[in-house]
Amino acid sequence: MAQEKPVELDVLRSFSPLDGLKRENLHALSRKTRLQEMDAGRVLFKEGESDKRTIYLVGGEVELRTGDRTVSMLRAGMPEARIAIAPGQPRRFTACALSDITFIAIASELLDVMITWDQTGSYEVSEISGGGGAEADDWMTVLLQTKAFHRIPPANLQALFMRMQHVTCRAGEMVIKQGDDGDYFYVITKGSAVVTRETPMNRDGLKLAELGIGESFGEEALISDAKRNATITMQTDGALVRLGKEDFKELLNEPLLHWADLAHARELIGRGAKWLDVRLPSEFETFHLDDALNVPLYFIRLKVKTLDPKTPYIAVCDTGRRSSAAAFLLSERGFDAYCLQGGMTANKLGPE
Repeated sequence: MAQEKPVELDVLRSFSPLDGLKRENLHALSRKTRLQEMDAGRVLFKEGESDKRTIYLVGGEVELRTGDRTVSMLRAGMPEARIAIAPGQPRRFTACALSDITFIAIASELLDVMITWDQTGSYEVSEISGGGGAEADDWMTVLLQTKAFHRIPPANLQALFMRMQHVTCRAGEMVIKQGDDGDYFYVITKGSAVVTRETPMNRDGLKLAELGIGESFGEEALISDAKRNATITMQTDGALVRLGKEDFKELLNEPLLHWADLAHARELIGRGAKWLDVRLPSEFETFHLDDALNVPLYFIRLKVKTLDPKTPYIAVCDTGRRSSAAAFLLSERGFDAYCLQGGMTANKLGPE
């Protein structure tokens, strides 16, 4: 594979349905798309694959085949080449380069979200981001690529962006403070921030994570109606968008939160799901469900990479408050996550 190159807007506009995108939205997509090259004889994708890419042929010729049989040949510039190469997943054909080719590949979910967003809203990227060029486009595109936004109904997605408020911040400014009540959900549009948590052994705060453009925070306290469990401080001058508590619950929380009663939860466990106990280690040691994994809520962000994305998780705590926040965070990151309705107490799952 040769080096990748930027894609001109006119190239994107020559394909369907990209030609229907508003100019600003097409411009945002172009920043995340590169023109790629492939030598003759190489395979672009194989029959049966689910690579989650939408691929357009910009130059050269491609053969589509199933098994040893050639189904068709596609040449750049042909009317048939205006649409993606053999769309659909899993792949019905194998695509092989008959000549040296150039092509663009776009994450299918991102493209679907952007097209839906473009066609259901009357605004453009610049209207939501307040302008700002590349950085403004970057946070929007990063946010639209997160699995959380793929699961929000289009009407909610439109309303969410329209209700967001813009805030500028200085380096060193504390955005939220551990122990305070939750009031907003935030997304970073410019700059970076650090997440810290104060402990009895570390009053200065234990560093948990760094957050950059497109990353969000503040959701845990809004979902569980609890106090902020960490402090977020800007590392650089920057900007945020924020969504109020009630708007957040209406537009974001419900579409992402999956409740399971005890019978359903046990059925899921029988099919390979895992209990995820989000209480403190001391609570866990006192009593826990068989084979449960203990990851306290305030460690979810830090430990998420240690969890298996292919395993469904059922978050549990005493009442369901902390576990609902954990289930949301996991769902936001693409996990198949549930919350035990009523928690362990209501389901009489405590110690004898």
